[in-house]
Amino acid sequence: MVTINYKDGRPFYEQVKEELRRLVVSGVLRPGDKLPSVRELAGQLAINPNTIQRAYRELETEGYIVSVPGKGSFAAEREDENDRRRAELLARLSETVKELRWLGMTAEEITAEIGGIRNERD
Repeated sequence: MVTINYKDGRPFYEQVKEELRRLVVSGVLRPGDKLPSVRELAGQLAINPNTIQRAYRELETEGYIVSVPGKGSFAAEREDENDRRRAELLARLSETVKELRWLGMTAEEITAEIGGIRNERD
């Protein structure tokens, strides 16, 4: 389910976080699915449990998972997604579009790129 790439320069918690986020967003982890416990995943990956705890904490802050004391961590319901995260991503997109415009791309070219991304996913 989750793997660590030891040649990747990113910290382990970031790799775990990105992989779990990808699993939630892609639907591999469906809303309500239980994630492995911190100790279980740390044991599987042979890394410190604090590393997994940090990844889980950040994913919860971003609205991708929900932690229930005494029960574990679960993939969040779509309705539970954090509006702040959506606004944050839209702000990043806006800044990216502004920079692309500054670099000379037209609105049509940017729209075509976004359409291409959408078609790759479908």
